[in-house]
Amino acid sequence: MFPTRVRRWSTPRRWLTLGAALIALLASLLTVQTAQPAIAADGKPYTNPVKSEKGADPWLEYYNGNYYLVTTTFTNKLLMRKSPTLAGLSTAPSVEIWSDTTAGRNANIWAPEIHFLDGKWYLYYSAAQSGVACCDTQRTQVLESSGTDPMGPYTHKNTLTGSNLTPGGWLIDASVLKHDNNLYLVGSGFINGSKQSLVIAPMSNPYTLASQTFSIISSPTLSWETSGGAVNEGPEPLYHDGRTFLTFSASFCSTADYKLGQLELTGSDPLLASSWTKKQTPVFQRSDANGVYGPGHNGFFTSPDGTENWIVYHANNSANGGCGNGRTTRAQKFTWNADGTPNFGTPVALGTTLAGPSGETATTPTAYTIVNRNSGKCLDVNNSSTADGANIQQWSCTGGANQKWRIEDRADDTSRLVNVATGKVADIADCNSADGTDIRQWSWLNNNCQKFRLIYTGSDYVQIVNVATGKVMDVANCGTANGTDVRQWSWLNNNCQQWRLVPTTA
Repeated sequence: MFPTRVRRWSTPRRWLTLGAALIALLASLLTVQTAQPAIAADGKPYTNPVKSEKGADPWLEYYNGNYYLVTTTFTNKLLMRKSPTLAGLSTAPSVEIWSDTTAGRNANIWAPEIHFLDGKWYLYYSAAQSGVACCDTQRTQVLESSGTDPMGPYTHKNTLTGSNLTPGGWLIDASVLKHDNNLYLVGSGFINGSKQSLVIAPMSNPYTLASQTFSIISSPTLSWETSGGAVNEGPEPLYHDGRTFLTFSASFCSTADYKLGQLELTGSDPLLASSWTKKQTPVFQRSDANGVYGPGHNGFFTSPDGTENWIVYHANNSANGGCGNGRTTRAQKFTWNADGTPNFGTPVALGTTLAGPSGETATTPTAYTIVNRNSGKCLDVNNSSTADGANIQQWSCTGGANQKWRIEDRADDTSRLVNVATGKVADIADCNSADGTDIRQWSWLNNNCQKFRLIYTGSDYVQIVNVATGKVMDVANCGTANGTDVRQWSWLNNNCQQWRLVPTTA
């Protein structure tokens, strides 16, 4: 009918124009009223594992634009990886952030976690006395950061144990529970001959217990908690809509049936076992169909935009994978059931491409430039030569492949530096230990002269220490010119011996 009415009217053009404007305005208003909220884009694609070397007992935080991942080492060192995307953790450098030679706590580091409390990072882990058979001397240690950098530097603040823990104070897998503005230390231990149980004690600050007496809040009593041994360990708090959950690992870690259980705080006092309600069935367990065995000892993190919940955990590729370094770090998104409890789903098969955490915007790094702190110049293979013995020097950063390096974890707290252009590795000439010995490239021989430890010095810099000689990568005479030689030298703690690892793509 509308066209007929238009033909009949002899309306001035200005009224027709006004009518069209009103129709356009109405359409605009309807569009605004029916528009859906913006949905954050998926993160960068990734596949599990996100760490294939020493991937047990993972803890992962997203903070200030980067993910930080720390895992069990079984040595006296702690190493951390940093990446702007979850996918990038698989090739990120493993940087040493702590090493301890103090008697009584200088071996067998397990289950590290970082927590941001009172404006600083606190790092909790258990360690043992060297030279003593595993594992009665395991005690919980607490480190404190000097500032807000998750990588430190750190100082040792305290050893945490309990007067009623046996044998002799054995305490592992510590984490921090927050409730009613109070802190509690939760962990795994034995009390008066109990089975290995979840234990708890109040804290007066992030590194001090308010009471040396622990109480048990969960013991392994159900059949799925006792495969290969009766074990409750790895307690991890999870908070949602005013409710507090505590996941934990059950059964012996060497079995394929290692899995996650769940408690919920249903009472008012976390120190009382009666305040916790245990779910009678496991919440995350093996998937033979997906080739995932013994998933457990988890942590939680949120996506960069804060809209998604993620779980990080370790698992084995085979049913007889055991409790050692064969376990790899994996991560996946989880959801919430209609009753408000977490739904962790089924562990995902290795190699499955998944969307990363929502809100990731950075490019996933696959290589690194290595930039000297003093000169601002890049570690460079001279003229991109592919020959063994070609010189490694500094040069203005050009973005060339001869200035890009893959920093590959050797699963023994060391790394090798592989040049992207040549495929050769950084090497100490003739394995000479003298100050001034040249650093060159060479074919991979798998010896200690070609392995390095990256040790954090703070402010996003590292020293690069050769494993064979103990000397560091150094710019000769602190020169700033292009072509200045890079050599090894005794540590002098100057800027010429410190390097920034800048993410890039190969």
